Amino acid sequence: MNPILLIAAILISWLVFTWLLRVAKTTLKTAFLIAAVVLGLQLILGIGPDQVWQTIKELPQLIQNLVSGQS
Repeated sequence: MNPILLIAAILISWLVFTWLLRVAKTTLKTAFLIAAVVLGLQLILGIGPDQVWQTIKELPQLIQNLVSGQS
């Protein structure tokens, strides 16, 4: 086997592996942050996850109303 090809394959494999680790780390951080915000809303203000999700689903319409000047 060509040593240059072997080194290139190892380098590319390492880069892909480290990229996947970064993506996984960022995903976990985001998931924990979302969970903390939802838990905080529920414990402090009594707002449940279903209310948050409903508001998130209504966001495009709310933004469209704000842009068009409707209330």
